[in-house]
Amino acid sequence: MTGTGTTPLGGPSGSPSGPLRVGLVGYGLAGSVFHAPLIAATEGLTLDTVVTSNPERQQQARTEFPDVRILATADELLDRAGELDLVVIASPNKTHVPLATAALKAGLAVVVDKPIAGTAAEARELAALAEERGLLLSVFQNRRWDNDFLTLRGLIAEGALGDVWRFESRFERWRPQTKGGWRESGDPAEIGGLLYDLGSHVVDQALVLFGPAVSVYAEAVVRREGARTDDDTFIALTHANGVRSHLYVSATAAQLGPRFRVLGSRAGYVKYGLDPQEAALREGARPGDGSAWGVEPADQWGALGAGESPPTGGGSPVETLPGDYPAYYAAVAAALRDGAANPVTASEAAAALDVLEAARRSARDGVVVSL
Repeated sequence: MTGTGTTPLGGPSGSPSGPLRVGLVGYGLAGSVFHAPLIAATEGLTLDTVVTSNPERQQQARTEFPDVRILATADELLDRAGELDLVVIASPNKTHVPLATAALKAGLAVVVDKPIAGTAAEARELAALAEERGLLLSVFQNRRWDNDFLTLRGLIAEGALGDVWRFESRFERWRPQTKGGWRESGDPAEIGGLLYDLGSHVVDQALVLFGPAVSVYAEAVVRREGARTDDDTFIALTHANGVRSHLYVSATAAQLGPRFRVLGSRAGYVKYGLDPQEAALREGARPGDGSAWGVEPADQWGALGAGESPPTGGGSPVETLPGDYPAYYAAVAAALRDGAANPVTASEAAAALDVLEAARRSARDGVVVSL
């Protein structure tokens, strides 16, 4: 099984009443800003161990979570597999497959940050291993719980747009100088670049909203001096239901476009700005600390209407639903404890990787790729 049905899935040591003990591998941006705070805020989970070999990050973890155990290597963590219930892999992309494989073979449930792997075939191999071992394997696609995405799903479900014809999604930044590091490395083994970083989010969202894609066209450009991998990428999908998705990810957008522009037979929805949860986490805010989590002010709400653009007064404001990243780990805990549904399966991640691989081929060869 992979997390659906009625039989709880997990590691070997989860007690009926105590919290599930979590080991977190990696304490960079993903581990320290997203995973550790969300795990700590989730009822039924406790952050037991952090793995990082970086002394500064070790000290940061001790400061932020004084009771956590610090280890330098994943091997040390897996030597203690019997004392844990879940391993979260938030280390560099190239380590995701080997670490997830080792953790599953050690009998542990696993959460892997996106992208789960460099190829869809690797993702499906991991899914098969988890199925064989009867363990949960879930992928951290937190942008499914962005405020704007939750709002758009609701609008589509209630028919406010009519039949959706075109979905435009932009995840753009203005970072004209490179930062270096593995994410901007040109080494294919690193699985870097925006296609596999931000592209993993926008493709996953498009597939969740509109189902499988049947063709992919992409353009991937390296624009910044010193950059070694794509930093300005466009992906066009044709879904099996006829919806067209146009997806943009960029580090070189001097003027940011709307996060969503969705056009239907009845109306369109336009939304600017990013979900506030990442910024809140970076600034040290935590779910459950008394603040209104994931809520944005009314002047940032999107607009729904037809015949006029929001900047010139068209459309009616649509209150943005609160973003809810904590829902991901709450769902993981429920899957492990009660056999509830896996919030993001490896099979779903593999379908997104099919698209990303097709986009890479399309951009390289200048062709439309059929899936």
